[in-house]
Parts: sequence; structure tokens; C-alpha cells
Amino acid sequence: MCLADTMVHPIAAEDSAIALIRFEDQAVGQFEVSWAFRGGMDLRDEVAGTEGTIWLNHFLRTGYEMFTAAGGKGYVAEKAESETGWLFPVGDEVHELGYTNMFSDMFDALDADRQPVETFLDGYVVNAIMDACYRSAKTRRWEPVKLERWYTGASKAKPGAVRKSARGRYSLIKEERMPDGTLKQMLQDWKTGHVVQKVRKA
Repeated sequence: MCLADTMVHPIAAEDSAIALIRFEDQAVGQFEVSWAFRGGMDLRDEVAGTEGTIWLNHFLRTGYEMFTAAGGKGYVAEKAESETGWLFPVGDEVHELGYTNMFSDMFDALDADRQPVETFLDGYVVNAIMDACYRSAKTRRWEPVKLERWYTGASKAKPGAVRKSARGRYSLIKEERMPDGTLKQMLQDWKTGHVVQKVRKA
């Protein structure tokens, strides 16, 4: 069961979704994803079972907490919205986001002629789940996960967001400061609907 909608950004796709997944053994999984979330990137895993619970916070609470009134033009963390006040820097973003382990396992698997920890089948199952979520968001009811074929008929949510102002004919969808200080902006042309990217050097 999935609910998806365009809540904030002026785009022809959903920017927020909540889904429930019911497994064959009657366990229930839930995920919440949002491109409209404020306060930085909230990347968590929570597992609750009959014998215990485990919470993993991969980004907003990794052990570093600091307060600053001075601010500056430096890089704090991916999708960080502020450079003053209470901040939660990430010590090693590449590791926290899983890139180090992912690529190490992939290259080791190639060298050893073995399957990686996550295989093509895992990716196929994930996409089948996403397809079921799109169908559920459209029908507003439980939809089965179909593993016998790819599903390509999911429709996108209609845009209904308030446009953010930008220069000239463009509306600002998103902007983010990169580690080297450059500012990347994702803009949508009000007339054509085309999305373009502009990069401003530090």
C-alpha cells in the first residue's frame, strides 16, 4: 500500500511517498521517502522484532554534534540547509552512504569470480517492489509484487507545487552546495517545462 504525491517541488513526479509492504510471513515493512524533508538528509533503518529492536542512524546522528554562531561558506554535509546553529557534520560521507563497501565488494567479486553480496536479482526484486508501489499509489489499494516480468506502466504524480522564485523564466527546484564550494541549481523552464542544471563556481 503506497501513497505518493508532489508536495513541494514544481516537477512532474512525486517528491514524497509512504509505503507499507506485507511479506508472506505476515511481517510488515514501512518506508518513508521525501525530497521535501527539511533539516538535512535523514537516512535511517529501524527493525522491530518479537525479541528486540535495532535502530541505525546513518547520517543525521553519526556522533558529531556542534554549535556555531559564526557560520561560513564551508561544506557541512550533503543536503545540509544551514551553516549556523546546531549542525551534525558527517565524518566520512563516502563510507556512511555505503559507497566504499559497495565498490570494494563488487571489485573483489570480479577478482574472485564470485557473485557480489547484492546481485542483479536483488536489484530486480527492488524494482518490482517499486513498481507495486507505483501501482498502489495509483489505485489506492494493496497491489501484489509481480516478479515474473518488468512493469513499465506506472504513472507519475501531477505537479501541484508552488514554484520558488528564480531569475527570469526559470523556477528553482533545488540547489545544493558541493564539497568544492560550487553551487548547483536545478531549474525548470516555466514555458517549456524542461529541467536544466546550472553550476556556479565558488
